Amino acid sequence: MTKKAAFRGSITALVTPFKDGAFDEATYRALVDWQIESGTHGLSPAGTTGESPTLSHAEHREVIATCIKEARGRVPVIAGTGSNNTHEAIELSRFAEKAGADGLLIVAPYYNKPSQEGLYQHYKAINDAVGIPIILYNIPPRSVVDISVETMKRLFELKNIAGVKDATGNLARTAQQREALGPDFIQLSGEDLTAVAVMALGGHGCISVTSNIAPKICADMQDACLSNDFARALKLNDRLSPLHQALFIEPNPAGPKYALAALGKITEEVRAPMLKASEKAHAPINAALIHAGLLVDA
Repeated sequence: MTKKAAFRGSITALVTPFKDGAFDEATYRALVDWQIESGTHGLSPAGTTGESPTLSHAEHREVIATCIKEARGRVPVIAGTGSNNTHEAIELSRFAEKAGADGLLIVAPYYNKPSQEGLYQHYKAINDAVGIPIILYNIPPRSVVDISVETMKRLFELKNIAGVKDATGNLARTAQQREALGPDFIQLSGEDLTAVAVMALGGHGCISVTSNIAPKICADMQDACLSNDFARALKLNDRLSPLHQALFIEPNPAGPKYALAALGKITEEVRAPMLKASEKAHAPINAALIHAGLLVDA
C-alpha cells in the first residue's frame, strides 16, 4: 500500500534540553506542549538541532518516544532517524515507526560520500523496511553529498518517499524539483531565511529552527503562505529575519538554546564538542528577540 504524507506548515526541529549532562525529559515534555499550544503544525525530534550526533542510541530512542507520547497525536511527529550506516538508519526508523511516529526525516549519509546510486540504495533499503512516509534531508554543507533531482525522482517512485527537507540554500532547486517531481512531492525548507521564498515557489512548509523560539509567529507566517497571503507572510518574516540570522552566529544549537533560556524555557546546556553561545552572540540574539516582540527591552 502506498503511503504518502500531508506534512505542511511550520514543523519545529526540536532542541533536546539537558540537565547535568542527562536528557531533561520533564522540560522536553513542557517544550512539546508549548509548541503545540502555540500553533506549531508538526514536530521533528532528534535531528541536528536536537544534537542527535551526541545522543547515545538509547537516548536517541528515548527522545523520539518522549516526543511522540507527549504530542499524543495532536500534531504529526517526523522523527530524525538518519545515519551514514544504512543498517543503523533502518533500526532507528523501525523503532520510530513502532513508537508511533507519523514520518521519518532521514539525512543524506554523511562523511562516507556515497555515489548517487549508493544514495538511492540507502534510501530504498529504508523505504522497504518501514511503512510510514519518509522525508529526505538534503543538506550538502553538513553531509558533503547532494541528493540530485534525478535521484529524488527515482526515489519518489517508491511507496514511502514523500518529499524533501531542502537545506541546500539554492532556491532554484525548489523550482527544479517541482518541475521534475510534480506538486505532490512535499518540499519543506530547511533554512528559515528561505522559508517564505520556498513557499512562493510551491513549497509546503519549513522544518524550522526559529520556531523553537517563536512558534506562534512561525506558524502564523506559514499559515499566511498556505493561504497565498504573502503580504502578511512578509510582514511576519520581517519580524523574524534578524532572529533567523542571529541564531546561527555560532554553531547550532548554541543560539536557539541561549534564546530559549532567555525566554525561561530551558537551560543553555549543550553536549561537547558543542559550546554554549558566547558573550558576543548574546547581544544580537537579545536584540532579535526584542525586534520579534518576544522579549521586553530592559
